[in-house]
Amino acid sequence: MNLLEVRNLKKYFPLDGGLFSRHKGEVKAVDDVSLTVEEGETLGLVGESGCGKSTLGRVILRLIEPTAGEIVFEGKDLMELSPRQLREMRREMQIIFQDPYASLNPRMRVGETVGEGLEIHKLATGKKKRDRVMELLNQVGLKEEHYDRYPHEFSGGQRQRIGIARALSVNPRFIIADEPVSSLDVSIQAQIINLLQELQEKMHLTYLFISHDLRVVEHISHRVAIMYLGKIVEIAPSDAIYKDPKHPYTRALLSAVPLPDPERKKERIILEGDVPSPVNPPSGCSFHPRCAYREDICISAEPRLEFDADHHGVSCHVFGPGKRVWKTPDPTTKGQRA
Repeated sequence: MNLLEVRNLKKYFPLDGGLFSRHKGEVKAVDDVSLTVEEGETLGLVGESGCGKSTLGRVILRLIEPTAGEIVFEGKDLMELSPRQLREMRREMQIIFQDPYASLNPRMRVGETVGEGLEIHKLATGKKKRDRVMELLNQVGLKEEHYDRYPHEFSGGQRQRIGIARALSVNPRFIIADEPVSSLDVSIQAQIINLLQELQEKMHLTYLFISHDLRVVEHISHRVAIMYLGKIVEIAPSDAIYKDPKHPYTRALLSAVPLPDPERKKERIILEGDVPSPVNPPSGCSFHPRCAYREDICISAEPRLEFDADHHGVSCHVFGPGKRVWKTPDPTTKGQRA
């Protein structure tokens, strides 16, 4: 059952300037994205910096208003909700921010930060609120003595645990984790990922996990979506993405992931040129200026996201369902290049 459905979602930021604030163009941060998230699963969202991952997450929660499209959560279109209805719906949808240093108010104690949502949604006050906050701190691996401390007294990993406790305080069903471990040490990253998985199993949570680290995404995700220049170019179960990627961009990303076995070699796929500007994206397939396999149709026509029988979706004119097949299914095969 789909808990979340995103249909043809767009977010364009206007570029205005000059003496008369004339409209100069638009930054197409999210450009016609459609995806679903099933109840209880983790959908990993991967892409280079600036591809629109974080913007997509914020638009889904309506922290940023979309330009066009539909956001359906539990069968309700969030675009049609009144401010009061949207406020009630926010109990079901929460976010864990990327920067554990900037996302916490330095003037608020931990108990106030975690318990703020309880007061806003009138879930608990007084002793009940304090008891609930204490319970949440224990759930995320903190101690009751941390209740009256300020954020500057904690390490980065501990601050992120506070952010997780804050997100859990209103008993949400869906959480967007926006690169929650990118600013943490590797050993701390593993602890936070394991914590998120434990909480998911215990509280029946659903995640949209945003990251640029393919190793982390592989560990936590049931399905993975690859994003490039505001669009989803490939989406499939996690095993399929890592064992048999279809899109040339996905294969290039995976070729850059280090292997834990020093005896196993793989050749890095170097993409041509730089990432195009979202202000003036290329015609046709947005990836074609950097693709070694482009054909004439890639320049003139935009590909559609097409799915095969195994629910593997690819947006590519050359590779995908019923099209060319890669000669080397595993891009990490020794001495081979995709």
